[in-house]
Amino acid sequence: MHGKRPTISSLHGMVTAAHPLAAQAGAQVLASGGNAFDAAAATAAALNVVEPFMSGLGGQGLATMWVAAEKRIRILDFVPRVPASFPADRFTQRSDLERGALAVGTPGNLAGWCTLVETYGAKPLKDVFAGAIALAADGFPLAEFGVHEFNEQAHLVAAIPDLAPSFVPNYLSSFTTASVGAILRQPDLARTLTEIAAHGAGHLYGGALGEKVIAHLQSLGGTMTMADLIGAKPVWREPLSASYRGLTINMPPPACEGFQMLLTLRILEGFDLGKLPHNGVEHLDLVYRAIRLAAGVRIASNNPSPEKLAELLSDGHIETLRARVADGKPITGPTEQWTPTDGEDPAHTTSLSIADSQGNLICVTQSLGSPFGSGVVVPGTGICLNNFLYWADVQPGSPNRTKPGDLLPMCMAPTISTRDGKPVLALGTPGSYGILQTQAQAMVHHVDFGLALQDAIEAPRARLWDGRFIEVENRIDPQVIAALRERGHDIHAFQEGWTMKVGGMQAVAIAPSGAFVGAADPRRDGYVATP
Repeated sequence: MHGKRPTISSLHGMVTAAHPLAAQAGAQVLASGGNAFDAAAATAAALNVVEPFMSGLGGQGLATMWVAAEKRIRILDFVPRVPASFPADRFTQRSDLERGALAVGTPGNLAGWCTLVETYGAKPLKDVFAGAIALAADGFPLAEFGVHEFNEQAHLVAAIPDLAPSFVPNYLSSFTTASVGAILRQPDLARTLTEIAAHGAGHLYGGALGEKVIAHLQSLGGTMTMADLIGAKPVWREPLSASYRGLTINMPPPACEGFQMLLTLRILEGFDLGKLPHNGVEHLDLVYRAIRLAAGVRIASNNPSPEKLAELLSDGHIETLRARVADGKPITGPTEQWTPTDGEDPAHTTSLSIADSQGNLICVTQSLGSPFGSGVVVPGTGICLNNFLYWADVQPGSPNRTKPGDLLPMCMAPTISTRDGKPVLALGTPGSYGILQTQAQAMVHHVDFGLALQDAIEAPRARLWDGRFIEVENRIDPQVIAALRERGHDIHAFQEGWTMKVGGMQAVAIAPSGAFVGAADPRRDGYVATP
């Protein structure tokens, strides 16, 4: 009503994803007898087709889930270790690893999808991948966000001589300039997904598909080996948890960097935000200060040991951080990596949240890294490979400098929140290091100010950068922005009222009645589907 999206509710399951066709693919699996884990793999595979610039089987990711039959939270980590042959000492700055074969981290997404289905799914892989295969083979018409991405990003990759011969035929054979309704067909990807459905994940991890991937990477000067692929096995981990206003928020533990979000919320729990004017000076000043302070802690103690992490989240340390937030003095510090970045971080990630009628709930965040990842398309396969080694820290002198075989710190934070031991919310977003900022902002809108889930996602958000620099959607009152500047924030409004630079959030809540409530971010092509 009144120009707003309606609340989408269901008693039989819910899929929220960054594209309507992907959400429908997941909902169809639920409707045909699959569960949330089948639907997550189906949705993720469909996203590979309909937003190929964001994620795909050549990427990496993490999943947080509530397994109803076991009454517990589980984490599936499908971010493989840094390749054993990664020549880390060859690089001195992130930009060295933005594109090309040396930027490619070992693909983990396919292994993650298949592990979800094998461990908890109810459907065979051929049924799970059927929707994605049909979309790739038949093609689909581009919507607005896809048009923007192809026209802004695809031609940048196509201009790189080593990458163009396989990239251009795969993505730009049907159009030079994308337009709404233009059909993108990916027959090579359809064949690859069909082969995987028949042969399983081993087709990539040690099989014929893996041989094609390694051969192509090595032809471009890459150093990844089949041993790296075979070693890319998803790992089940125990969740990292922290309380906030009666909720227990669960997410992957380090090397995942999501603990920054928990630090932010733990700091903010010491302030009665709900009594402040919503999106007013006091509200936003406290939130931005807490975010910047938590980012500094995360960077200074990246990938902490369990003992160090317990210390960082301890009441004593949190009280120290709260005192710093409350003192009113400007806070200056990094938000990305140990040293300042060269500019905007072009991360392209996607997140999906799914619930089923059996009580399972899952949130998956997965990515290719940058737009179209490394830009490396393996000829004849339709697979675009990630550039996650761009997120490795190669800065000389950094205490977090990456070594071959290391766990790769990952700025993702798929979350499941519980209340009184029962799941109530799945929430995740893309956005690179902004993920750790924008999810905290949305939680404050939803929990502290009582906004409905869709309204909390639609509320204006900010992206904090190194130093004191902040960009905020221009729906914030200009007088509030001016007052924040007077408090020491180098804050500026985006030209847009809605921008993907502050993420593309998807969420599912479970209401006290037991109904599922879905919410999808209009900053991208987010949509909700039900079985």
